[in-house]
Amino acid sequence: MQPQLKVDGLIYMSEFVEYLHEVFMLFGSITARKMFGGYGIYHNGLMFGLVSDDTLYLKADAENSRHFEQDGLGKFEYKKDGRIMKISYYQAPAEIFEDREQAGIWARRSYQAALRAQRPKSK
Repeated sequence: MQPQLKVDGLIYMSEFVEYLHEVFMLFGSITARKMFGGYGIYHNGLMFGLVSDDTLYLKADAENSRHFEQDGLGKFEYKKDGRIMKISYYQAPAEIFEDREQAGIWARRSYQAALRAQRPKSK
């Protein structure tokens, strides 16, 4: 992952994370927040993607994971206590970096998965 650049007290995201604003321009506005050595990618305050080592991963669940699996895309994984942990994010397909319409489709699927994963708020 590219390090953040700090100039005059301001922190700038990696070029890859900044580029995602362009990739998802047809989907809508996104924000990125630093987390666990990478970045969370958000739309309307809800995380639908993450970046680790300049690789984009998108949220998946039972409804949209087949799209990732059909393309042979792997799950995000990390080591914890010597074990490999996998979470519900899959590597984004390379085509979205060249095709903004496809980027929008994949982003919507992942955003919908993030919406479904939200727990109902207690009153």
